[in-house]
Amino acid sequence: MKKKQKKIAETHPDLRGMEISVNEFGEIISNISVERLNDFLDRNLTDKKLDEDGWVEKKTKKITPKPAITKKLKSKK
Repeated sequence: MKKKQKKIAETHPDLRGMEISVNEFGEIISNISVERLNDFLDRNLTDKKLDEDGWVEKKTKKITPKPAITKKLKSKK
């Protein structure tokens, strides 16, 4: 019998070999420490909440309410 080859996801070079799974209790199991993962995210992603331009745009964006859907009922005579 042939053994199934495990597919390896394409990842950033800093995260090679990282494995993440969720157990039956919903807990995230990983072979990389949370601190290492947070350091990677801090270096490579911008926080949208801290991005001043994005924050101003969200605050000034107007939200238009959707028109209420009214259903006309035909009365039976």
